[in-house]
Amino acid sequence: MIRRFLLSGLLCLSALAAAPALAQDAPTTEAVAEAGVRVALVTTLGTIVIETDPRAPITSANFLRYVDEHRFDGTTFYRGMELGTDIGLIQGGTNNARTRILPPIAHEPTSQTGLTHTDGVISMARYTPGTATGDFFIILGPLTSLDAGKTAPDDPGFAAFGRVVEGMDLVRAILVAPKSPTEGEGVMKGQMLAPPVQILSAARVAESRD
Repeated sequence: MIRRFLLSGLLCLSALAAAPALAQDAPTTEAVAEAGVRVALVTTLGTIVIETDPRAPITSANFLRYVDEHRFDGTTFYRGMELGTDIGLIQGGTNNARTRILPPIAHEPTSQTGLTHTDGVISMARYTPGTATGDFFIILGPLTSLDAGKTAPDDPGFAAFGRVVEGMDLVRAILVAPKSPTEGEGVMKGQMLAPPVQILSAARVAESRD
């Protein structure tokens, strides 16, 4: 039940972002793997530091391109889906801004990368596989139902590509921030942050250390 609710919400929201992307170039399928790269998302409430994972090179490279081209600067965390105490996700990024989104990328399932949707993991929002662009979500609590192959052998799941290394307290605060009772469609109604939490800047800070 939780997975159906969560999946439906992610797909509904990402459908809006996917529409213009589908008319662009074919999904990007090549990327050069980098060691884990740390990125600071500076928000109006504080800073969240993300570390990308080289096991998801296509998805990580896409995220870093948005960072390096300042496409996340001035965007927001706009959604908080609460599924229980300290369980759920927050979603942010370009939110279908045509001037910000890049061509969609190929889907990297967790069955390929070996990653899993546990506390602090960052993953790509999408519609169908291969439509992810510039929207992402951060997991709170274990939500491994979003991994590939959980409900059926051909279940593509979502593309995890890193984790939060600093600022989970802020992620939890955003999850429970005030929400509009009327904004959002379908299962997303009541999940849209009011006001959204602004992402002032996103920039590389340091590569990971063992």
